[in-house]
Amino acid sequence: MSAAALPELAEQYLTHVRVEKRLALRTQQLYRQDLLRLQALAAQAAPGVALLALTPAQLRRCLAQMHASGRSARGVGLILSGWRGFYAWAVRQGLAEHNPALGLRAPRAPKPLPKALAVDEAVALADFAPSARADPWEEARDGALVALLYGAGLRVGELVSLDCQASAEAQAQGRGWIDADSGLAHVLGKGAKRRSVPVGRAALVALAAWLAQRSAPFAPGWAEPALFVGRRGARLSAASVWARVRARSQLAGLSKPVHPHMLRHSFASHLLQSSGDLRAVQELLGHASITTTQVYTRLDFQHLAQAYDQAHPRARKKNQD
Repeated sequence: MSAAALPELAEQYLTHVRVEKRLALRTQQLYRQDLLRLQALAAQAAPGVALLALTPAQLRRCLAQMHASGRSARGVGLILSGWRGFYAWAVRQGLAEHNPALGLRAPRAPKPLPKALAVDEAVALADFAPSARADPWEEARDGALVALLYGAGLRVGELVSLDCQASAEAQAQGRGWIDADSGLAHVLGKGAKRRSVPVGRAALVALAAWLAQRSAPFAPGWAEPALFVGRRGARLSAASVWARVRARSQLAGLSKPVHPHMLRHSFASHLLQSSGDLRAVQELLGHASITTTQVYTRLDFQHLAQAYDQAHPRARKKNQD
């Protein structure tokens, strides 16, 4: 359908979008396409039906047909958003009494699976040793924080809020701490819920190496309680941890940039693969609901399917009896 097929009302709205809202040219083009779909829907409903006469039921049916024909949930949602904008403008102009698109909902988009490393990739990153030219202080710190993110499945906010030891101040201010003797990280998670997470042997070794060097650059009397600190002696920020993890993954030769939450996903996925204990993984991650943790069962199945496709002798054979 050509642009000339649009009625004057729709052209007025597009002028409003262009002149008053000053939206980008591509956005204007998309709005025009949305109105052309509306015009086609009106033509299908009955001869002579105006855009403003379309009912919520007709719009809903059109959305469902688009989704059934293969358009993504996000694409349907964008079209619906364009319709809402047109009808809202018509109501403001006194041209329509109500917005028939207002109460409609786009199809729910499937929640993407969390991105996790393969086991060998995670181990390669955790065991990575840079060249002798690397700063030994930063190397000890970065190695420890990566080992702790992967070895305990911590959120980056939980990691940076850790102190070296328990204190009344830490508990009062909602911070966590490391208990190396018992091999536990005591953290304050979402919803101000405390939990204790076991720290693996490799992570404890990396932490011990870091703690041995942690105060070296600073003057006597330096008393910052944070476990992970920067060059100025202050608590390391979450943004700094993101940058350090990303840089370390690139140095380690991983094909994709790694962020802290990817290490948390990897911790959960690998633990579930080896144990199959969904409840235990839920407790370790600090999820309030088991349904949040269940996404890792889908990720685990995806890994199994990929392994089958790559390794099974009949996975790729066609026309088997």
